[in-house]
Amino acid sequence: MASLLTLGNPKLNKSINEWYATAGLHLAPARLSGHNVCPKHTPECAAACLYFAGRGAMSKVQQARIRKTKFFYDERKEFLAQLRLEIREAAVAARLKALDFAVRLNLTSDIRWEVLGIPQEFPTIQFYDYTKIDNRRGVPENYHLTYSFSGNNLSACLAHLKAGRNVAVPFLKMPETWQGYPVISGDEHDLRFLDKPGSVVGLKAKGLLRRDPNSKFLGDNA
Repeated sequence: MASLLTLGNPKLNKSINEWYATAGLHLAPARLSGHNVCPKHTPECAAACLYFAGRGAMSKVQQARIRKTKFFYDERKEFLAQLRLEIREAAVAARLKALDFAVRLNLTSDIRWEVLGIPQEFPTIQFYDYTKIDNRRGVPENYHLTYSFSGNNLSACLAHLKAGRNVAVPFLKMPETWQGYPVISGDEHDLRFLDKPGSVVGLKAKGLLRRDPNSKFLGDNA
């Protein structure tokens, strides 16, 4: 199996400006591989998924991500062993460049990695992800989660914000506040664990979402 982790894409590379090297994992989202890696996906987010943007639109790239996903489900022990090795190697490479290191394992998935114990095995490494699963438990301190607006979970989003957690929302036109909470830019870098708690992480609508101004997935329509 080829490398599991991506060590650079346009979004992750912005983190270098904050002195972080970031490694990420791209799987095939929703049910594209025959396995559902996004249990809370909706038709709106599936249609707007950035999996199909940039290099992700290439058949060769999509097939590679499908193979990774099947590897995860069909040969779990071997997959996790390779993942652990690649995390260790990437952490060493970052250290040699005098960069801090972070890992985002759900670039195009929503898997409960805390259940598999991966963040817990690397307590000195910062893990982070976006998630639409609102009842995640046992998340270690080194795993930061930003809840994501789906168009159908407004009440859950407001509950997370009220509790001091952050919520990511895509917009066509970035507002200063959303549902009474301050909006910060989520496009300047990808390091969500650096964001001020209790904030709405505003993301500029990208890909197909820009052509669908009436989408429920947009915070403009909430």
